[in-house]
Amino acid sequence: MLQLAITLLVIALIAALLGFGGIAGSFVGVAKIVFIIFLVFALLSFVGHGYRRRSN
Repeated sequence: MLQLAITLLVIALIAALLGFGGIAGSFVGVAKIVFIIFLVFALLSFVGHGYRRRSN
């Protein structure tokens, strides 16, 4: 998922360099959402792993 966010940011940068401001803005918005989802899943994974370790 992090790779998808980075890919979207690269596409947005390329679109901005070529003058497609609207498309670049859209890709940046989607990249932000994907990155936030990645952070939430990573946090849940770390917390879940910590709980599983303590119960053993």
